[in-house]
Order: sequence, then structure tokens, then C-alpha cells
Amino acid sequence: MHVTVAAFDVDNTLTVRDCVVPFMRSAAGTGRLVKVILSKAGETFQSVRRRDRDALKAKFVAGIFAGKDAREVESLGIQFASKVADKWLRSDVATRLRWHQEQGHVVILVSASLGAYLHPLGDLLEVDAVLCTELEEKDGLLTGKLAGQNCRGKEKASRVQKWCQDSGIATEDLVYAYGDSSGDTELLELFSEPTWVNDIDLVALVA
Repeated sequence: MHVTVAAFDVDNTLTVRDCVVPFMRSAAGTGRLVKVILSKAGETFQSVRRRDRDALKAKFVAGIFAGKDAREVESLGIQFASKVADKWLRSDVATRLRWHQEQGHVVILVSASLGAYLHPLGDLLEVDAVLCTELEEKDGLLTGKLAGQNCRGKEKASRVQKWCQDSGIATEDLVYAYGDSSGDTELLELFSEPTWVNDIDLVALVA
């Protein structure tokens, strides 16, 4: 049986803004955030000089989430996902997502965003799968580390391919993909009809 898969990146594609930093800010609280910034200042400066976004993100994730109770972060993620769904969805892309669902297409979110809020967002949007950056957990606490690689660039494509293999979905069923930056290049290359959302009116495509 053939299916049609549509994949959406999240930050600045499905949403009108990047959501990772606001979520980390809400999880940290002002005091802890300032402490993390000061304690990581030297390493952060070096990462910025190298323009190493993954290293920079990993440092702040570790400083903010290490030792937090996983249930607390899960609760924050659910609240934050509701905020994203209510206030930050890009209307034209959300319309396109709903159109795919109405056609019976399989819809997935593929993002470097943190699973702590992306999974609840996926539940709210009723998508079929969420592939994203996960936080490690141990004995109910977060280690502050990322579970595996940050889901960007080639990693997005790799996870989509594995998800297809595990789901019994053929490569030719990867039809629609939506992204907005160079970090989505490898993902969009997997799909036969890739769309750079900043170049195309998605509402017009629905018609």
C-alpha cells in the first residue's frame, strides 16, 4: 500500500519564531539562566567564534536541565506546546498541514527542537510522528545531556530514513517536505516535492 508522507520542520517553518530558546528560558527561570550564562561564558564565547550552534546549544541544555525532575520538564513541555499551538503557529503552514491530514497523508514533524515540548505539540496537532532532539533521562531525572546527536542537517534525513524503514514506508512515498534554512537541505532532498516556505505562498498551494 502506498502512502504519501509530508514532513514539516518546526522553528520558523511551522511556527513564526524559534521556540527552543523561549522553552529553555521558561525551564530555567531567570536566576538559573543567568548562572548558566556566567558559568559557561568562556566556552560560549569560543562556540560563538566557531559558529558552532550544536555545541552552544548542548552547553546551555546541560546547564539548564541537568538534575531536573523529568516529570517537571514534561509538565513545562505540555504548557509550552499549548502556547506554541495557540500563539506561534504560522497560519499558512498550519493550513497546509491540515490539508495534508484531510487528504489522508502521513504527517511528521522533523525538527531540532527539544522533544520535551515537541511531542506534546505533535499530540495537539495530531500528527503521525515526531522526530526531534531528545533529552537523556535517568531515574526520573534529566542528565542535562542530549540523547544522541542534535537533530539537524544530515541527522534529520537519517532519522527520516530509519523511521521509514521501521514503519515499512518506501522512499518513493516521501513526497512533500517543508523547511526554511540550510539546516533542512538534506531533509528536503529526500522528498520529491520539497518546499522552501519563505519562497512560496502555502495557502495558494492548498487551493
